[in-house]
Amino acid sequence: MKNIVANMISDIKEKVGDQEVLLGLSGGVDSSVAAALISKAIGKKLQCIFVDTGLLRKDEGKKVLQAYEKDFDINIKMVDTQKRFFEKLKGLKDPEAKRKAIGHEFIEVFTDEAKLMSSAKFLAQGTIYPDVIESSSLGHTSKVIKSHHNVGGLPDDLNFELLEPLRTLFKDEVRKVGLELGLPHEMVYRHPFPGPGLGIRVIEEVTKEKCDILREADDIFINELYEANLYNDVSQAFVTLLPTKTVGVMGDNRTYEYVAAIRCVNTIDFMTATSTHLP
Repeated sequence: MKNIVANMISDIKEKVGDQEVLLGLSGGVDSSVAAALISKAIGKKLQCIFVDTGLLRKDEGKKVLQAYEKDFDINIKMVDTQKRFFEKLKGLKDPEAKRKAIGHEFIEVFTDEAKLMSSAKFLAQGTIYPDVIESSSLGHTSKVIKSHHNVGGLPDDLNFELLEPLRTLFKDEVRKVGLELGLPHEMVYRHPFPGPGLGIRVIEEVTKEKCDILREADDIFINELYEANLYNDVSQAFVTLLPTKTVGVMGDNRTYEYVAAIRCVNTIDFMTATSTHLP
């Protein structure tokens, strides 16, 4: 693995040269490993942009910045674009349409930020092989499963050259690279979080109110897994918010609220999965 990582760093140096690179940092495994890898290759010529889309988990922005200030010596800037993303998602219900709208808006944000950098030529992403497979239709042998925002959402007139050093790797391989680079175990083995975030975990139309509800529900679920020492025994766990309401009782009062659905799976390659049997 040491030789593989050394070759990846060498390839990045050769491709980028003395140019600057923008990277969309989400705090997830893939973008974190990509950031560490590119930082090893070009140092301060990497500028990481953390975009607060309003579609993140509870306190995600604060946690990400704290983690990177502690463990990395890289340039990172946080950009609050919540209003922009909610405006773009208004009225959209189809998950593919939402993915592409979010991906396009990401590029718009990076383009705006790039204007502040004199020689930013590359846009780096934590794209991995399952992203590519699920977003592509290869002849008659495969179908588009879902367009990942970093694959299907990119415009044709992209003003950057893409830099995707993890594009041929599966999730387990990405994690091995992360450990070889010295990233903390809790960061490397954190459950994946989709690039479009809660935009696709809120089923149908996305609003700030729905995202706020989902943030709280998801936070409760993840904290319960930690409390029960189950978090590291499952591959991915999260909550989705369904586009329907149902009657319930809270205290002595009747309620009529959205339904939240718990999802929890185990997988090796993040291409196929089985449901987790939680106690």
